Amino acid sequence: MQKKFRKVAVGGTFDELHKGHKALIMKAFEVGRKVLIGLCTDEFVKQMKKPHVTASYEERLKELKDFLIKNGFMERAEIIPLNDPYGVTLSEGCIEALVVSKETEARAREINIKRCELGLSPLNIIVIDMVPAENHVEVSTTRIRRGEIDREGKLIKK
Repeated sequence: MQKKFRKVAVGGTFDELHKGHKALIMKAFEVGRKVLIGLCTDEFVKQMKKPHVTASYEERLKELKDFLIKNGFMERAEIIPLNDPYGVTLSEGCIEALVVSKETEARAREINIKRCELGLSPLNIIVIDMVPAENHVEVSTTRIRRGEIDREGKLIKK
């Protein structure tokens, strides 16, 4: 398949790298020749006030790299620390598209508004649906950390 874009970006905390994260990353590599992956720093994660503990940047980076290597994506990937919701998206020429989930689509639209205010052309936005768990509720790190589901979305029997 011909890649649609030269360079796309995807960003996240990618804690407890799960089925939903993997679907998002796979989509980015499906549509882009090169993929810029913004990985939230520990400082940025603290600002988000997540309802659970989050693995360290180093742990999340290792897991992300392992996934990329396993899928043959490492040469096409560039991982950068993400210190704020925008990363490099407000600069000219860095990327052509953003790959986001339904959950983060509003942020992508906000990025395009800010780009227009700066006189930059809007980015293409590719949105993927949230990945459902076995019980049809979306897979999330929060649900995994609560012990409701595993990383593949299987319910954990108590």
